[in-house]
Amino acid sequence: MRSGVRTRPKLELTEFHGFVTVSPQMRRLFELLERISRTDASILLRGETGTGKELAATAVHTLSGRSQRPFRAINCAVLTPELAASELFGHVRGAFTGAIRERQGLFALANGGSVFLDEIAELPLDIQGRLLRVLQEHAYVPVGGTDTVHTDIRLIAATHRSLRDEVEAGRFREDLMYRVRVVPVFIPPLAERSGDVEALCWHFIEAFNRAGHRSVTEIDEDAMTLMLEYPWPGNVRELRNVVEYAFAVGRGTTLRSEDFPPELRGELPPRVRNTAKNEAGTEKSHILDAMRMSDGSKSRAAQLLGISRTTLWRKMRELGI
Repeated sequence: MRSGVRTRPKLELTEFHGFVTVSPQMRRLFELLERISRTDASILLRGETGTGKELAATAVHTLSGRSQRPFRAINCAVLTPELAASELFGHVRGAFTGAIRERQGLFALANGGSVFLDEIAELPLDIQGRLLRVLQEHAYVPVGGTDTVHTDIRLIAATHRSLRDEVEAGRFREDLMYRVRVVPVFIPPLAERSGDVEALCWHFIEAFNRAGHRSVTEIDEDAMTLMLEYPWPGNVRELRNVVEYAFAVGRGTTLRSEDFPPELRGELPPRVRNTAKNEAGTEKSHILDAMRMSDGSKSRAAQLLGISRTTLWRKMRELGI
């Protein structure tokens, strides 16, 4: 290894239904997913955006006794209330303007299999009530219909929010929460997965090397330090995007820090930086006050400021704190 650069280390990668890791935290997660796949209990996957919640849901289905039956997934955050009802429960002909034919919903299409509802906390309360009946009675009525339809599905749900907090805020039904989170599973963020930032960086480098547009064999030490210190709010998805960005803008066989997008280097784009210049002094003093009051704890300082720890980290880099 040349001074100032890193070459690919020996890595004992574990691959699990689309996951790639060297982290003991993730290996424990895989063992848990294997165990709970043997039952039909409802699962609630908790984790930040980009941690692989849909991969985990797919793994549970594939390992279960329902693996030969359908697996259907939908992101509840992108659905309007009307569309959510139709997508989940289907509708009969004439149920609403434009319903020129009958349509089956996810609970019919996945009968005998598994349904993955990503961002379940985004479902409207009236849809939550109908979902509760599916879980309690294995039955529902399509939109505009009168006849009850029976279904046999296993529910796997996911959210980046605390359902208990949503219940307290009146945005989520408490009775549904208990039905949904029979087995809660937390997927750790990338920043807490020991060794995975470097391991996945090399994993993605090898994938882009195979594309043939550029061959990277080394990573500059400064670049690796930036990646190891960055909190990765977008998790694995963000890491992959950063490596792809660096491949596109950089040249040669070495991945360098100047190849990274500005936010990874703790910089603001010039226009944003100029706009924020007058506010920087006040913001910096607020952050310094919060850090003093919290005895240097970034987590407590972030709570005092009413922002996330990731946002505080970014602001401290921007302001040179």
